[in-house]
Amino acid sequence: METVERFVVIVLFDRVDLLDVTGPPEVFALLQREMNGATGYHVALAAETLDPVTTSAGVRVLPDVTFAELAGRRIDTLVVPGSVEVDGDGRVRALSDPAVVARVRELAARTRRVASVCVGAHILADAGLLDGKRATTHWSTAQQLAAEHPAVDVDADPIFIRDENVWTGAGLTACLDLALALVADDFGDALALRVARQLVMFLKRPSGQSQFSVSLERISTTRRIDDLRHHIARHLAEPLTVADLAARAHVSERQLTRIFKTDLGTTPAAYIESARVEFARNQLETTDHTLERVATLSGFNTTDTLTRAFRRTLDTTPTEYRNRFRIN
Repeated sequence: METVERFVVIVLFDRVDLLDVTGPPEVFALLQREMNGATGYHVALAAETLDPVTTSAGVRVLPDVTFAELAGRRIDTLVVPGSVEVDGDGRVRALSDPAVVARVRELAARTRRVASVCVGAHILADAGLLDGKRATTHWSTAQQLAAEHPAVDVDADPIFIRDENVWTGAGLTACLDLALALVADDFGDALALRVARQLVMFLKRPSGQSQFSVSLERISTTRRIDDLRHHIARHLAEPLTVADLAARAHVSERQLTRIFKTDLGTTPAAYIESARVEFARNQLETTDHTLERVATLSGFNTTDTLTRAFRRTLDTTPTEYRNRFRIN
């Protein structure tokens, strides 16, 4: 069978995140091993010049080609990594060089599909490639992306999102999930799963799987909320009604809801469900408990309630989740 050429261009620029650059090519290389032959993927690192590019890790990377040399050439997949700066208070902000944005916009016009890795979504957004589309990015810069680009439907939860020919990925290691999804799109799930095993990954995470755990959510600003969060974590199997939590915090139910919305961006009920789902995920990954037992321990009480919560938050079922992520 004739091998289809898939020319993959990865954009390089100063202070780019190293794993964003090296992760996808590793996935493509492992695919070649699994296929025992040519895959058709030809990866090129492109930059403004052929001078070494210093990544955020301090490692220097040599470009294969300049942007100018790509003029007129058709590209199968354009991969756009990201870069961040962190201020003295630990706040993370995605960076976007206007010159790089212009190059990405130009290259995307003759590309079959475009994919951003981590905060590379900010570059796609600045290039106008995400307008009217649903997209994700690293959870730490999702609010920035939404604030700066109201035309983008930002969803900070999934590992990756595909909207037509534009793909966006979440955190750094999610570049592997995104690359596996591209492989699955080109060659099917079976080969992608074989590559995932080579990477010693939990097979293939579904695009809808959350990049969050409740421990990664924003830090609360009051001790009262922190105390409630610890109380919830220790008593997941109990009813945990809003009335009981409000009484424990010595506030009204309405005030408790307002505090949760202000501090955590969610409601008490939604937060409790997230905590229960995370606990259930851990049980499914690390134990042989029956679904009935997992439902009881996590406070869902019935397998039907557990399943509905998984479908609502992870777009999968407890059984499917365990099959994908069981730690043997």
